[in-house]
Amino acid sequence: MLTPEKLLLENKAWSEEVSRKDPGFFKLLAQEQKPEFLWIGCADSRVPAETVVNAQPGEIFVHRNIANQVITTDFNCLSVLQYAVEVLKVKHIIVCGHYGCGGVKAALQPQKSNLVIANKWLMHIKDVYRLHQDELEAIDPAKKIDRMIELNIIEQVYRLAHTSIVQWAWKHEHQPTLHGWVYGLNDGLIDELIKLDYNTQIHPIYQYAD
Repeated sequence: MLTPEKLLLENKAWSEEVSRKDPGFFKLLAQEQKPEFLWIGCADSRVPAETVVNAQPGEIFVHRNIANQVITTDFNCLSVLQYAVEVLKVKHIIVCGHYGCGGVKAALQPQKSNLVIANKWLMHIKDVYRLHQDELEAIDPAKKIDRMIELNIIEQVYRLAHTSIVQWAWKHEHQPTLHGWVYGLNDGLIDELIKLDYNTQIHPIYQYAD
């Protein structure tokens, strides 16, 4: 059974193993971070960002929340985005969701009155469903959840493109490239659903004038 004490022991063993293989690893890592990727992922414990792409510490700047949402009133997410784009100068932003997402499943069910805060968060996913309701109601019910998960990821990528942060960077620096990925819990594989870059034509209603 995993306990806090065991986690601390595992941390010590990991640190010692890394130091044995590369004595200067932590000294170099402590100086600064220069990740080329911002990962916006689901908080689900089964989808650890660095692990599923075999990345090392310092290579990916990570933000995670329920159902990998990009919400324009969420200052936590926006501050991460701004820091990643304007300070770290990341070259890529990845929104990675996953099949079997509990947040998306919950959003498609009637709301539970005791989950007051969670309901407000899931409301944004309900909006995605409403936007694509005709498509979702026309497909095989067995495929409905998976398709909704994909559409949610795609919509979050567009939400990134609609922010002033990304549009400014695209105009002045021609980066970052935005990616929408979906991870399969059953096989551990990632598929790309969408990719946008500075050449993307943004709907005029979302464009910034300067």
